[in-house]
Amino acid sequence: MPEKAVHIYIEGRVQGVWFRGWTAQQADRLGLTGWVRNLRDGRVEAVLAGKSADVETMLALCRSGPPLARVDHVAIADADAAGLSGFEKRPTI
Repeated sequence: MPEKAVHIYIEGRVQGVWFRGWTAQQADRLGLTGWVRNLRDGRVEAVLAGKSADVETMLALCRSGPPLARVDHVAIADADAAGLSGFEKRPTI
């Protein structure tokens, strides 16, 4: 079971800049489980779970995003990591 799990919403210029793919790549590198997807309102939503220090590292990365992104705000809440395995890019909802 992961030490920490968070549910985040990222606002700014975060779609059309490879944010989902970058997030999945970074999460895999850190050994996190969870998922990421675009929302129709222009935000990116993700659940990140793993060792507390690795989740904190990922949160710091998400506050800046990939090179073409502009992150204005990251909303963070605790999440339930039950049933998560691997990290996936989910379709837009």
